[in-house]
Amino acid sequence: MPPLPDRATAFWTLAPGKGALCQQELPEPLAGDVLVRALVSGISRGTESLVFRGGVPADLYPIMRCPFQEGDFPGPVKYGYALVGIADYGPANLAGRRVFSLHPHQDVAVIPVEGCRPVPDNVPTERAVLAANMETALNILWDGGAAPGQRIAVVGGGIVGGLVTYLAARMPGADVTMVDIDPARADIAQAFGARFATPDKLEAGDCDLVVHASATGEGLETALRLAGMEATVVEASWYGDRPVTVALGGGFHPNRHRIVSSQVGKVSPAFRPRWTLSRRLDKALSLLADPVLDLLLGPRIDFADLPKAMAELSRLPFGCPVVRYQRSVP
Repeated sequence: MPPLPDRATAFWTLAPGKGALCQQELPEPLAGDVLVRALVSGISRGTESLVFRGGVPADLYPIMRCPFQEGDFPGPVKYGYALVGIADYGPANLAGRRVFSLHPHQDVAVIPVEGCRPVPDNVPTERAVLAANMETALNILWDGGAAPGQRIAVVGGGIVGGLVTYLAARMPGADVTMVDIDPARADIAQAFGARFATPDKLEAGDCDLVVHASATGEGLETALRLAGMEATVVEASWYGDRPVTVALGGGFHPNRHRIVSSQVGKVSPAFRPRWTLSRRLDKALSLLADPVLDLLLGPRIDFADLPKAMAELSRLPFGCPVVRYQRSVP
């Protein structure tokens, strides 16, 4: 057995717009703990950019905490929730296995066993960083009451919108359209089995369900325009401290539209009596077996370059950025 490490390196937002890799003491694993040596982690463009720029509203500080966060908003704070690594010094059923944890970016971590979910053998390591976003997409469709045969529109073709599109398109008989201002997303929509349209090419719709994931007021207005009579619009965007203006005149009241919020912190109410957070996360991991989902992976970033990457996050190419902790990722 190699000696237990007593220090770890983690990414911290020190103040709005300023991040650094910091050394910190690593506690000794106790019974029920797992030592996880990181392979990769994923960056959530929306939430993590909000945290990095100090955009979390003060009244939401407690709600916005991630499971293994240290510090507090606006900083110094250690934040993130898509870590994949090798389990070590833990229960025999996890020893040597790849695990996913809702843990911030850190090269080695001591995590309670209940905070580590095994990665299925048919899910590659880098694709596993999408687990948190897949969990969000699953909850969004549950919140919206998605069903086979529905006409569904997804406004916003980012990572979460892409995963919602992917899942919705696999329901029997569903007619799914991804809507985005970037025509380049058409290839992803097609690969996922959905139609694609830019907002300017769409007439008022008659959708049964519309998911809004563009994080813009314009996108929300598009979502309402596509909703049919008594249809549900799921607001899946997170705006942070940005105010949003949306016109609720026109057909909003006559069509009896229903806007429903969705947030991954709790299991959707209709499923909550039977589904734990762990069960939902395990299901999300199992849904990542399809190689087509690699279209949602973005630039690869060395852990040493993470502070620079976070400062330039909005300018990075499309896809979930994958932070690599080792040169060779199994």
